Amino acid sequence: MPILHLKANRKTRNYQNANMKFGFKLWRQLQQQKGIQNRFISPTSVTVALSLLLQGADGTTQQEMLEALELQGMSLDDINRANRALYRGLGEAGEGVKVAIANSLWAREGISFKPEFLQANQQYYNAEVEALDFKSPETSMRINTWVSKNTEGKIAKIIDRVRPNDILLLINAIYFKGNWTRQFAPEDTRTKPFFLDRSANNTEQNSPAESTVSVEMMFQRGKYRYLENEQFQGIRLPYGEEGHLSLYIFLPRPGSNLQEFSQQLTAENWQLWMQQFSARKGTIELPRFKMESEMYLSEALQALGIKTVFNLQAANFSKMTDEPVVVNEVKHKTFVEANEKGTEAAAVTSFTVAGRLMSDPPPPPFIMRVERPFFFAIRDDRTGMVLFMGSVVKP
Repeated sequence: MPILHLKANRKTRNYQNANMKFGFKLWRQLQQQKGIQNRFISPTSVTVALSLLLQGADGTTQQEMLEALELQGMSLDDINRANRALYRGLGEAGEGVKVAIANSLWAREGISFKPEFLQANQQYYNAEVEALDFKSPETSMRINTWVSKNTEGKIAKIIDRVRPNDILLLINAIYFKGNWTRQFAPEDTRTKPFFLDRSANNTEQNSPAESTVSVEMMFQRGKYRYLENEQFQGIRLPYGEEGHLSLYIFLPRPGSNLQEFSQQLTAENWQLWMQQFSARKGTIELPRFKMESEMYLSEALQALGIKTVFNLQAANFSKMTDEPVVVNEVKHKTFVEANEKGTEAAAVTSFTVAGRLMSDPPPPPFIMRVERPFFFAIRDDRTGMVLFMGSVVKP
């Protein structure tokens, strides 16, 4: 099935490329900080949440955010219009695929926010804006109910409590569910070994004797878009009748590992690889997998250059409010499950803004057995946007 592309003007293409660069920068930064492990993130969710915050930033704070997001040279209006166009397109993913993006701003009652800041988030990001009594114990329940609703219950909550100095929460939620264009037959699934990489820098320590785990391995034979070179095998598994969105799997060669692959994982290489996939007959064996994760991104974002937003003395959110405010927490929660029918994934990113009381912050058929750690990504093949990416070290 041919890959279709949405028509986009130059500014929208620039925005697409910036999103891709930021996503891979964030992925590599997390790999450096946390090591190679089971991980699943949504660069799209983080980017959108940052865009909500960007509406209130000015001066050095705004410039740091634009540079980290690779959006230098684009006006805020251009960014907002490109965002709106792209996310409208994601909602037209075709039969058998659902992509839903939701945004919300939860403000403390009694705090005055600039009308332009609120209007921009409503106009371009369709953000729900609600003022709440942050002293009420029902506030966190109200916010978490919104999160659960907009992730189809896959992420039940994003906050445990609202702190005394919190004045605003900006939240993005993204939900994806896609049935494979050609589903795996359940009767072909077999229990097989998955070989662990004991040399990798994992946070999960395996016992010396543990070199494999048993997994439910799905099987399929057919014609796929496929790529292989000296470093890895890659395959595209499309979703839905139209195949607009796909799962891409990259399996490092024996003798290599995910750590070495991650060093090659740049936006430039990604675009090159996407062009090199071609039709080829073969078989794919893929483990069922399911992951849930929770992480804090403040450290990673500071390493990417977004620094003043976390510094009460330096943060400039004068387009948001006249109050001296700062970001004191960035939380990212994700869920993914892949089985014979398809893939379901969700992510939530929250930025908590606080006030001055805050403390410091025709070749032969291939055989691809995904039986060792691998990288994967869910991509909109029309726009090139990478919605999710992850690594499976131990299914």
